[in-house]
Amino acid sequence: MMKKINTIPAILFLLLFSLLNLHQTLFAQNKPRARDLGISFDGISGPLNSITDVDGVEVGHKTLIRGDGKLEVGKGPVRTGITAVLPRGKKYDPVFAGWYALNGNGEMTGTTWVEESGFLEGPVMITNTHSVGVVRDAVIEWQFKNSFFDPLPNEPDVFWALPVVAETYDGDLNDINGFHVKKEDVFRALDSANSGSVSEGNVGGGTGMVCHQFKGGIGTASRQLNEELGGYTIGVLVQANYGSRETLTISGVPVGKEISDFIPEFKSTDEGNGSIIVIVATNAPLLPHQLKRIARRVPMGIAKVGGYASNGSGDIFIAFSTANSEVSNREEKQKLEMLPNDQMSSLFLATVQATEEAIINALIAADTMIGINGNTVYSIPHDRLIEVLKKYHRMQ
Repeated sequence: MMKKINTIPAILFLLLFSLLNLHQTLFAQNKPRARDLGISFDGISGPLNSITDVDGVEVGHKTLIRGDGKLEVGKGPVRTGITAVLPRGKKYDPVFAGWYALNGNGEMTGTTWVEESGFLEGPVMITNTHSVGVVRDAVIEWQFKNSFFDPLPNEPDVFWALPVVAETYDGDLNDINGFHVKKEDVFRALDSANSGSVSEGNVGGGTGMVCHQFKGGIGTASRQLNEELGGYTIGVLVQANYGSRETLTISGVPVGKEISDFIPEFKSTDEGNGSIIVIVATNAPLLPHQLKRIARRVPMGIAKVGGYASNGSGDIFIAFSTANSEVSNREEKQKLEMLPNDQMSSLFLATVQATEEAIINALIAADTMIGINGNTVYSIPHDRLIEVLKKYHRMQ
């Protein structure tokens, strides 16, 4: 007689697991953003106020948070992760791109080929400084396994890739020399990428990051141009890990000088240093030299929040366009659309505005974090921030 298997525990486990994932998703999506606090910004945002407002763009995260207490290299505590931005989702179709480094104390691999070819041929990844290598290698493996490439003519088995992987340093909170990011984590960030709302703050590559001596991380925002200006969308995603408290500015208000407490609880000799990675997406038909012009406007948005590109800062930006699909054909001439240079100023302004808001969204969404050796970085106190903005008549 066949023994009857009790499936109820398994069903309950699956139900609990699903509810946990749903809770985490809703929690991430329901975290307050700058506009939720009443902070106002110039420009009109897209429906999600996110880089994913640009059709086709997908974003995925893998967040690694494990352990507490004293640093044991190789064991933790772990406060790190990976963020993936896919210009056309899981479809292989290279996009025109341009990049720019304001201050080069950082890394973004693959950019020499972006500069030379004018194309971004895969995702843009962001992680911590010492995990660039494993993320790069994992992207190549993921692309190969998912046929995310264009074989050379008459050589279907030949495949090569130069992935774009950027970094900022999270070693004040994370066991960065423990090398906790594994290829499976990279696969999860890529596989989970979607076109919906983007989680912000202590997620993905931004998990262990510090911004203006408050807790920083991932932030995003978008701008929608009116139809008279083409109706184009600019979307920005940042990994914010830079800046001193004294220079922090929100809505033109010297917030860092007004909120001078809540200083990180660990020794630091480079308070103004750090890094910021910025990814700009647009559906405007721009060519590589024009996208470099877009990338060069990013620093103006950073400056509005108080960044000044210190000596130790890696401020590196990449911009891409999802227009002009299927133009990377190796053998045939292609017809392209190009926006006139004289019509780009509105896109420049939108880039500055979205960059500013994305950084502030990262600050607002981030939570206080305790990392290695009890090192603590506080989130910006929302109530104090509102008080300061009201004091300067920037909020009712």
